[in-house]
Amino acid sequence: MTKEELYKSLDYINATRKNRMEMARIVLANPDLVMPLMEFAFEVNNPVSSKACWILEYVAKENLANVLPFTDKFTHSLFSLKLDSSIRPMAKICEMLIKAYFSKNENETQVVLTTKHLEQIATSCFDWLIGDHKVAAKAYSMTSLLLLGRKFNWIHPELKLVLEQNYASGSAAYRARARITLAKLK
Repeated sequence: MTKEELYKSLDYINATRKNRMEMARIVLANPDLVMPLMEFAFEVNNPVSSKACWILEYVAKENLANVLPFTDKFTHSLFSLKLDSSIRPMAKICEMLIKAYFSKNENETQVVLTTKHLEQIATSCFDWLIGDHKVAAKAYSMTSLLLLGRKFNWIHPELKLVLEQNYASGSAAYRARARITLAKLK
């Protein structure tokens, strides 16, 4: 499949799990498509960008190593995302990367992610946590930031402050996740 064919295929993808998995399988079978998929994901004014993010999430879930060669592009471009339908899957990928990085089992993610990558993820996660975004992106960000606080000592106090300030105005789901995160911070 070429980059142009990938683009056309993305145009026909809908939000069903079946469609997303089928497209992810095509990308997994053709790893050369990961970079074009990521490029489409970060073309924020492109109608297929959110669909590319959905597929990238499935690709990462299936095999996180497929995303690792493009970590620079991924972490550098996170700030450009504006749509919740793009932010949620990218926040999930951030959570997967951070969980792998802090895993007790040695893995490739621990070698690939640099301090700069971690800082870029932390910045994006704080932006999503503070911004007007849906709960899923905020929840993934809480998990990432909780773990990142092991490396950057400034994160836990900031995370605690943000969660406490936004707790009262948050949805029931936000408050539930914030309670869990705050309990782990103590």
